[in-house]
Amino acid sequence: MKIERYGSGVPLVFIHGAGGSTLSWAFQKTFFEGSRTVFLVDLPGHGNSSGPSFDSIAGYTDTLKDALEDNAIQAAFVVGHSMGGAIAMDLAMRYPALVRGVVLIGTGARLKVYPAILDGILKETEKTARMIIDTAFSPASPEKLKERVFAEYIKNDPQTVFNDFRACDGFNMMGRLDSLSVPALVICGKEDRFTPVKYSHYLTDTIPGAGLVLVEGAGHMVMIERPADVNSAIQAFLERS
Repeated sequence: MKIERYGSGVPLVFIHGAGGSTLSWAFQKTFFEGSRTVFLVDLPGHGNSSGPSFDSIAGYTDTLKDALEDNAIQAAFVVGHSMGGAIAMDLAMRYPALVRGVVLIGTGARLKVYPAILDGILKETEKTARMIIDTAFSPASPEKLKERVFAEYIKNDPQTVFNDFRACDGFNMMGRLDSLSVPALVICGKEDRFTPVKYSHYLTDTIPGAGLVLVEGAGHMVMIERPADVNSAIQAFLERS
């Protein structure tokens, strides 16, 4: 697993979502590397990381745990988007010594996947990838932005994307998150169609002391669509914690 390191200070680990890479966090890297140690993770089979992908959240979590320990990263704030949020929750629940706090962006305690994605990603890869990207962004997002993200997304091995969505589809922490013992912030775009706002309300209602930030005019890719709002919310959370 490849982990990029930038800056110095309190460690801040960013975990991308299904079919993503470190590029998902370009705006956050630029903002935080001047005041924190920023670690950008490419999960196995993604971006610049070799090795097979996993079809379970636990598989990714265990590999990340080993990588964090190998890089002497502990007591980190862990920021996860979508599938990355599931990994962040799983990491905090099972390996709490590694986690100082979590920021959960566009995610949920359960991540059931549209059947059309699981049915189509191997059979009609480009068409399904286009549907994923179109759904992930707010309708108000510029077409050029969606095209840039699509161009990166389509580089993925279709089997990796399928495995990611299988992992999401099998993830379920409903009824368990009241035992998550680290500070938590939940961020969601108000127009998120993959993980609707009700998912974030469940997280904040269930995780003890969790805060909630809802971002206007953003969909599932809120950290790309409204980076200033997301960065300021994370910064305030870090200062409080």
